[in-house]
Amino acid sequence: MFLNILVIRFSAFGDVAMTVPAVYSVAKAYPNHVFYVLTSKSFETLFINQLPNIRVIAVDLKQYKGLKGLWKLGEEIRKNYDIHAVADLHDVLRSKFLRTYFLLYGKQVHHIDKGRVQKRAITKHTAPLTPLKHTIDRYRDVFSHLKLPAEMSFVSYFENEKGNTENLTSIPFDASKTNLGFAPFAKHAEKMYPIDKMEEVVKALLVSADRHIYLFGGGGDEERKMKEWESKYPNVTMVIGKLSLENELILMSHLSLLVSMDSANMHLASLVNTPVVSVWGATHPFLGFYGYNQDPANAVQIDLDCRPCSVFGDVPCWRGDHACMEWLPPEMIVERVEEVLKKEKAAL
Repeated sequence: MFLNILVIRFSAFGDVAMTVPAVYSVAKAYPNHVFYVLTSKSFETLFINQLPNIRVIAVDLKQYKGLKGLWKLGEEIRKNYDIHAVADLHDVLRSKFLRTYFLLYGKQVHHIDKGRVQKRAITKHTAPLTPLKHTIDRYRDVFSHLKLPAEMSFVSYFENEKGNTENLTSIPFDASKTNLGFAPFAKHAEKMYPIDKMEEVVKALLVSADRHIYLFGGGGDEERKMKEWESKYPNVTMVIGKLSLENELILMSHLSLLVSMDSANMHLASLVNTPVVSVWGATHPFLGFYGYNQDPANAVQIDLDCRPCSVFGDVPCWRGDHACMEWLPPEMIVERVEEVLKKEKAAL
C-alpha cells in the first residue's frame, strides 16, 4: 500500500527550513509513500536533491488569490497528484482552506498545534519561562496523527557529507583557513543585535590572517552595510547576490560556525550541521524555534525580567531601550565563538 501525502508550509523562510528535518525523517521511514511539499517557489531549493519520495509543488501564491484562487489550486493538486492525506504544517487561512477542501473529498487531514496559548502566556509573563515543544516536534506530531510516526534520522541537507566547493567559483574560498559566517540581520529590529556592536565582534575575531569571514543577508541597507565591512576589513567577503541558495548552503556546510540572530540563517546553517552561535533579544530559544540539533550553550543572551516579550520579535520594545540587545556586551559573543572554535580544534 502506498499513500500520497500533501505537506503544506508556505512560509516563512525559517519555518519552512525547519520542515526539512521532519519531512526527510518521515519520508525515509516510509519509502513507499510520496510526500508532496506545497510551498512557495522561493523555498523550492530546500527540498530538491532530497529523498526520491519527497517532491515539491512550488507555487507563486500571487496566481492563486482569494477563495477562487485557492479552490483552483486545490483542484489542480487533487487532479494531478491523487492526494490521500494532508499534513498542514502551517495552520493559516490558506492552509486551512486547502485542508478543508481535501476533507470535503474524504481525505484524512491533520494540522499543527502551534501552542499559541502557551507561547502567549510566556511572553505576557503569566506563565513561567520553561522550554516548550520544539516546532520540528510539532511538525512530527502532525505526521504521527496521520499514523506516520518516525524517529529523527536527518543529519544534513548533504546527507553525511559537505557540499561541493567547486560550485563556489564566484567567491574566494580556502578550506585551509578557519572560515566563519556572519548573518547579523533579522526581519524584525527587536531580534537584531546593534550593528555597531556586531562590527566590534567581527573586528575581534579577525585576530589572524588564517581566518576568513563570510557575510550573509539580504539586499538594500543590509547589502550596503556588508559592502562597507567588506571594503574595510581584509579577509571579509559578502555573499549577497553572489551565491544561489544552494551554494549558500554549500558554503555554510564548510564553515567552522555561523554567528546569527534568531533568523532564517540560523536554520539554514542547522540544515547543514554547522554550529551556530545565535544571539537572542526579544525572543527566546525556549519558545520552540531554536536551530535543529544546535547546542543550547551556544545561545548568547542576557536574563531580563522583560524577556521574552515576543514570539516572533515583531512587537516593539515596551521599555523603549532595547536592553536585551543593547546591554549584551560584544565580548559575550566573541567568547562563545572562541570556545566553539577551541572545541572544534580539540576534536580534530
